[in-house]
Amino acid sequence: MEWKKTYKEKILTADEAILKIKSGDKIVSGHAIAEPTVLLQAIVKNKEKFKNLELAHMVPMQKCDYVSENMKGRLRHNAIFVGAGTRDAVNDGRADYTPCFFSEVPKLFKEGYMEIDTALVHLSPPDKHGYCSFGASVDYTKPAAEHAKLVIAEINEYMPRTLGDSFIHVSKIDYLVDATRPLVELQPPKITDIEKKIGKYCASLVEDGSTLQLGIGAIPDAALQFLTDKKDLGIHSEMISDGVMNLVKAGVITNKKKSIHKDKTIVNFLMGTRELYDFVDDNPSIEMYPANYTNDPTVIMKNYKMVTINSCLQVDLMGQVVSEMIGDRQISGVGGQVDFVRGSVMAEGGKSIIAMPSTAARGKVSRIVANLTEGAAVTTSRNDVQYIITEYGIAELKGKTLKQRARLLIEIAHPDFRDSLVKEWEKRFFDKY
Repeated sequence: MEWKKTYKEKILTADEAILKIKSGDKIVSGHAIAEPTVLLQAIVKNKEKFKNLELAHMVPMQKCDYVSENMKGRLRHNAIFVGAGTRDAVNDGRADYTPCFFSEVPKLFKEGYMEIDTALVHLSPPDKHGYCSFGASVDYTKPAAEHAKLVIAEINEYMPRTLGDSFIHVSKIDYLVDATRPLVELQPPKITDIEKKIGKYCASLVEDGSTLQLGIGAIPDAALQFLTDKKDLGIHSEMISDGVMNLVKAGVITNKKKSIHKDKTIVNFLMGTRELYDFVDDNPSIEMYPANYTNDPTVIMKNYKMVTINSCLQVDLMGQVVSEMIGDRQISGVGGQVDFVRGSVMAEGGKSIIAMPSTAARGKVSRIVANLTEGAAVTTSRNDVQYIITEYGIAELKGKTLKQRARLLIEIAHPDFRDSLVKEWEKRFFDKY
């Protein structure tokens, strides 16, 4: 086969491959489980050979040496989503943050809002036709590879071959690096009694035949635990983890009732254990697509009974939701929350849920507040929000006045903070209505 000859000709070491990058280049790398760490480490190792590189990506999962102080003048990170490894750099001013709905990240590359010279990707080995799969990270990574001038790929035998719109031919890759190594695994989170209560409330809003989107973390996983008595659930999400896999194996998630992509689980990236990666490998019931499709609200809304479950950091008495900042400190990013909130509320029978514990800082701080912390940006607007859930119950805000919203939110706030919130409610509304 002709592609096999081409494949061999393109193989380089990581050190050789990254020298194809030029100083001043704008680089986009894959993220999460598909982070091309061998190539990124090679850039750090050879930093003296570069000036003014820019590296953009979303969630990092491993040590981010490229944001260290000694990379100044060599490489600057541009976060499209801030993770644990890049958070300090962004907030200390050593790196930048670009806010963007997940659904629109591919558009940044396609329409030139964000320049891209080089794409660094992490792929499965080619199949017999010469096609490599983007595996665990199709999301913005495939669009980045399609619009970059230079594509350098890590090839890893441990990367699952996922199906759907998930492939790139060897002929479209400029250089290849053998980077076979076990993938990073994300273990299921510990679920507290508070999260179990929240999960139970979330599950109570899910009807048989619903299609779900769930984020990652203890609250979505807790919700999944209370869905075992449901029938014929479906998945249309930006990501999945082990909890979804478990419900598929249990026969709870069948995708039989979906309005679009019937019998298929639809996602754009995934994170979990080795069991999950083996489960999705060459699995025709799971299809992965770029984020401009999976997260497009006009696509999401086509799913009958679309239920989305996301979390946040703070909600004010008007229903404004902060999911990415603590004050003026950037903690994460917009991600796909707003995409799915809007898609679900436009869907027939759809429901949008924002769930959170009622307090933070070990009970010292209320997450339901009279006014948002100064400096924080609103992620989901008060016009979009539908259900807010804490361990104290469910507040349905859609169609409610400001006075009604505030009262409903106070009812699900932690009891220790209700009196102060009631005083604010009285100050705002008692003499006006």
